[in-house]
Amino acid sequence: MMDDTPTAGFAAPELATVGDFLSQSLPFNVLPPEHLVTAVNAINVHYHCRGDTIDDDSGTAGLRIVRSGAVDIRDANNKLLDRLGEGESFHISGLNAQSSNVSATVIEDSLIYFLPQTIYKNLRKRHRSFDRHFTRQRSRRLRRAARFDLNPSNILRELRAIMSSQPLQVSALDNVQQVAQAMASRRVSSALVSSDNTVTGIVTDRDLRARVVAQGLPGTTPIADVMTPNPLCIDAHQTLFEATLLMTTYAIHHLPVLEGDALVGVISSSDLLLAKQDDPIYLVHAISRQQTVPGIAQAIEALPNLMVQWSGSGLKAPQLSQLLTAISDAVTVRLIHLAEQKLGPAPVPWCWLGFGSQARAEQLPGADQDNGIVMSNQALPEHMAWFKALAQQVCDGLNACGYVHCPGGVMASNELWRLPLATWQETVRQWTREPTPDAVMRVSIFFDLRAVYGQESLCMNLQDTMLEQAAQNTIFLAALAADVLRSTPPLGIFRRFVLERSGEHRNSLDLKKRGILPITEIVRIHALANGIRAVNTQQRLQALTKGKCLTLEDSRNLSDALHLLQQLRIAHHCEQVLQGETVDNFLDPSKLPSLSREQLRDAFTVIEESQNALRQHYRAGLG
Repeated sequence: MMDDTPTAGFAAPELATVGDFLSQSLPFNVLPPEHLVTAVNAINVHYHCRGDTIDDDSGTAGLRIVRSGAVDIRDANNKLLDRLGEGESFHISGLNAQSSNVSATVIEDSLIYFLPQTIYKNLRKRHRSFDRHFTRQRSRRLRRAARFDLNPSNILRELRAIMSSQPLQVSALDNVQQVAQAMASRRVSSALVSSDNTVTGIVTDRDLRARVVAQGLPGTTPIADVMTPNPLCIDAHQTLFEATLLMTTYAIHHLPVLEGDALVGVISSSDLLLAKQDDPIYLVHAISRQQTVPGIAQAIEALPNLMVQWSGSGLKAPQLSQLLTAISDAVTVRLIHLAEQKLGPAPVPWCWLGFGSQARAEQLPGADQDNGIVMSNQALPEHMAWFKALAQQVCDGLNACGYVHCPGGVMASNELWRLPLATWQETVRQWTREPTPDAVMRVSIFFDLRAVYGQESLCMNLQDTMLEQAAQNTIFLAALAADVLRSTPPLGIFRRFVLERSGEHRNSLDLKKRGILPITEIVRIHALANGIRAVNTQQRLQALTKGKCLTLEDSRNLSDALHLLQQLRIAHHCEQVLQGETVDNFLDPSKLPSLSREQLRDAFTVIEESQNALRQHYRAGLG
């Protein structure tokens, strides 16, 4: 019997994967199997590095399909017409027929499928729906161009394109008066202290005011005495988004830009258009200036609408969740500062811990707070009242700002989550020795942890204990696996979605509970078993792949599935914000395009297969 499946009949077996991909991509998914086979057998595969340009002079004309990576389409005036990702296609000659000198710039290392012109034209001629897709692309690109014009800072551009390329450099031997005179002469707000083009420190206008003038220091004071030593730096090939995230996270105004170890420029807050009130750095600085909890709440009340705006500007799910987490961190830190102003300094060293999605930098709107405190072992009973008061103020402040109290009580205001380091370490040992259902529930939150404020070494010591106890503890890992396996993907027979049958969320499925959390939990188990310190899910997957703890294929499948689910979740949230609704994680799949529904099924299938592998790998520990 003849096999008429889309992946049958290819000239080379390796093209079956190309066929599988194209059969799920617009508009190839509308082609009959025999014509899809013809197209796939004609495909050439090309790899392009970031920065490569594709135009009419780049070679033979034809259709290019993005298999992985990202591409910008720009006109002769460098105006962004479109940004293309996986599964999207472009035809340079066709675009130039509408607007001269259109080119494509590769903005991420990309794998691109090339379909020769003759095959491409023949398919358009023979299939109306295939042809109509490309006819409609022009109007779609015009709409997208208007959308991207709302984002003049183009947050995904390389820093090299916007940085100040001739930063003021001074010597550590210079005094503050000499440096101030040089800054005034150059009309710049910062000077980089360097030796042999290597940055050793930075001094800013603010430093001169706060550390020199306000302290009454003489102009002969060595600049090395007032500079910030070993400042945070960023690579010239990183993006404006990455600089924004770094400056947002640490509330700083200037970043030296390096190529290798050599100084090549500096980027400042003014370069990031701080005059715009929708800029995340502006928002963080606004938070840092608030003197009351209501003031902080008011500063972030527009955050849902900003999320819609940032998402529309082209930020992908991982970037957007990192940005929202950085703002959540800023709110937490400001609340701690306000509490410290009221209570006085801490009696012993300590650290505020973020758990769960905040620790993983994967936070989205609607998240409740999960946090704790670890104190130095110097803490005495008489010190506990200070930490109790601080925790209560911060947790109540977070609740007032929209980060609601944890229903399960996983908060620093709960004395069970506010302990000295040694007590925490013994608690972790107890959880791993006797993984009761309650202990497993706590571990599923606690084992994603990150220092948000305070002495980071306390957090790292606690994480070291956690990894030591978890790695190779088969009974403990089996208990974690059993807990993960209780939440199955919402797929039934014949890959049909299993939906809520009644209630408020009838005919919908929970993207977070049934999709995103199982992936993060699967990856967490593998990370704990292999002693991986990374907490962010994508970083854990990269480390697992690098250490050959997961195959490249399994890692990519989980990464792709997580990315799709998060993108759908963000799109759902944005739609709810625009409709004035409270955000939730319940999606009605019937409202998705057919291709998106198939991709959602694929993502749930990946989870199902990964859970089956998890069952085989870890459940043996139950004996």
